[in-house]
Amino acid sequence: MKFKSTACLAFLALGLIASFQATAQPAVIFDMGGKFDKSFNEAAYNGMERWKKESGKPYLEFEIANESQREQAARRMAERGASPIIGIGFGQASSIEKIAKEFPKLKFAIVDMVVDQPNVQSVVFKEHEGSFLVGAMAAMASKTGKVSFVGGMDIPLIRKFQCGYEQGAKFVNPKAEVFSNMTGTTGAAWNDPARGGELAKAQFAKGSDVVFAAAGGTGTGVYQAAKDSGKLAIGVDSNQNHLQIGTMLTSMIKRVDVAVYNVIMAHKPGLSVLGLKEGGVDYALDANNAKLVSADMKKKVDALKADIISGKIKVADYMADNACKY
Repeated sequence: MKFKSTACLAFLALGLIASFQATAQPAVIFDMGGKFDKSFNEAAYNGMERWKKESGKPYLEFEIANESQREQAARRMAERGASPIIGIGFGQASSIEKIAKEFPKLKFAIVDMVVDQPNVQSVVFKEHEGSFLVGAMAAMASKTGKVSFVGGMDIPLIRKFQCGYEQGAKFVNPKAEVFSNMTGTTGAAWNDPARGGELAKAQFAKGSDVVFAAAGGTGTGVYQAAKDSGKLAIGVDSNQNHLQIGTMLTSMIKRVDVAVYNVIMAHKPGLSVLGLKEGGVDYALDANNAKLVSADMKKKVDALKADIISGKIKVADYMADNACKY
């Protein structure tokens, strides 16, 4: 009788675990800038919404307003049994690592940073490859031979965008000048459109006629400044071609939406690296920018894309290759 009781309890426990795993709610923690930043966070939001629409199930979410909330949000999600819990942005690495250790039976993920824990999936991108392509397009479209870059928070990841962009521009035009500015050194740099616009205008005054913004919500100010000045702009992360139709040359797409969706559908602990070959980054072409991208430009950029995928062109990674050090 004791054996049967023990067996029944074990069977019941397994059933409860299976039931929990089947019904656990996924959760997402958006970082500074908010889920409607029209860029990085919003791409993650779109991935969560895709899952919600297909599954018919809800998910938990939280938008970080200040850095101190990251750990609190992750722990709150874990205490509610959410799984997987997905942290959006490099800044959530320490909180995800800490809470993942405290809740080893739950699944966690982080986008844009690596957390080495057995229950964490880390998703990073080859931003330098996509940035190379839009840098090449900027140089092709430029009439002055001068292009520019506005970054958000001055961190190695954003320097990675900048470095790839410069390489692409100078691959097409070795004499090209590239002006670059960062918005700031704190999380506020991701949501300062006014400052973004000021930096872009200063770059235009120096001769730039194409600007690439990798700055989260700050980018909207860059795109507005380009529109007002009759210059071209390049979006980032999400397809932002629709924001200022007529002056958005393209967008460097970073498929955070796909990454988030895939994590929910098939969580895989360890490192996932997404580049051009994996469809993780690309340039955007649609009806909104079709008139700005000539057939010849498309042919050339697609050839560059194929050469990067094949390995014929090696794009240096600022964070790994000691390249473009500023």
